[in-house]
Amino acid sequence: MAALRLFQSLGWPVAAGLLIALLTLLVFPELRPAPLLDASPRNSSASQPQTLHSYADAVDRAAPAVVNIYTRKTLELNRHPLEGHPLYRHLQRNPDQPQQQRRQLALGSGVIVDTRGYLLTNEHVIRGAEDILVLLHDGRETRAQLVGTDPDSDLAVLKIELNQLTAIEVGEPTHARVGDIVLAIGNPFGVGQTVTQGIISATGRWNLNISEYENFLQTDAAINVGNSGGALVDTQGRLLGINTAILRESEFLGQSEFSVGVSFAIPADTAMNSLREIIEHGRVVRGWLGLEAQPLTPQLAREFSVEPGIEGVLVTAIYADSPAHVAGLNPGDILTHIDDQSVGEDGRRGMNQIAATEPGSEVTLQVVRDGRRLRLEAVISERPTESS
Repeated sequence: MAALRLFQSLGWPVAAGLLIALLTLLVFPELRPAPLLDASPRNSSASQPQTLHSYADAVDRAAPAVVNIYTRKTLELNRHPLEGHPLYRHLQRNPDQPQQQRRQLALGSGVIVDTRGYLLTNEHVIRGAEDILVLLHDGRETRAQLVGTDPDSDLAVLKIELNQLTAIEVGEPTHARVGDIVLAIGNPFGVGQTVTQGIISATGRWNLNISEYENFLQTDAAINVGNSGGALVDTQGRLLGINTAILRESEFLGQSEFSVGVSFAIPADTAMNSLREIIEHGRVVRGWLGLEAQPLTPQLAREFSVEPGIEGVLVTAIYADSPAHVAGLNPGDILTHIDDQSVGEDGRRGMNQIAATEPGSEVTLQVVRDGRRLRLEAVISERPTESS
């Protein structure tokens, strides 16, 4: 009843207010509100701007740091098997015919990583070169000095003496994920700087017999002859890797010589570490244990009394007076951990860990010997070079 009385008391005032508002709109039409527009678009493509996916900004940032590299080298031509025989020279009427030679022009790419003029490229691009010519993105040309090489990772460092150089920003390849979009910038077939696009197909690729230390980024971006030493960049134009190799169809089908969408790049962090070592020491200084090993197969694990599920490598040989020898490691031991880090089922992780360890550092080796777990202390030394 109270609600009814409230409605009756408010009814006339409300009705009077509505009547006054209606009369006001009739007398003053300019006070009428504008009609509402149809909120549902009849043509979505016309009502909303298209988002264009372009990597032009990334290319603008990275391309000035990518250079074309041309090398000249002298090749000795194949001699006839009897060319050294006096009778052969007499028959050719040229007893003192010198060894024939020819000049070869090769091409590749490189990346400026320091405004002081330091470049990264592949070691195989400049191998045996007598003259190295660098062509910059802005059209300038100059000769390059070879600072040093790292054949074990197929890297070389060059130096050019020019001002106003643009160095590429280095990204974080350790954060790269399969499926990330990447761009490859280089000089394929010598046609000039070219950009191709793809994705990261895999990370940590190894056992390709390309170099001693392998930890490649794999991509399907089109990379061909001349791209070697060029840049693999992310969509921000940051360097992720140095393009180094392609898998050719001829390598497994005996057919064409063109890339089939399987290409590999050396991670930028690995390349920059090599660059710093070469600038400082003239070479890359790597740690060394002095042993040879092979993956631990299930059969070997049973033969050497290794518990199921343990990852490691079987030590097959120990170099005399090496850190492994001094530490007491023996052939037949199963090496499982280095400083509490697993060496992995194939030993590649442990190999890279030792190589990255500064000589003189002490590490703890965990091994299984005759079914017993042991901990041995070793002092890492510098990996010997081929000449040492």
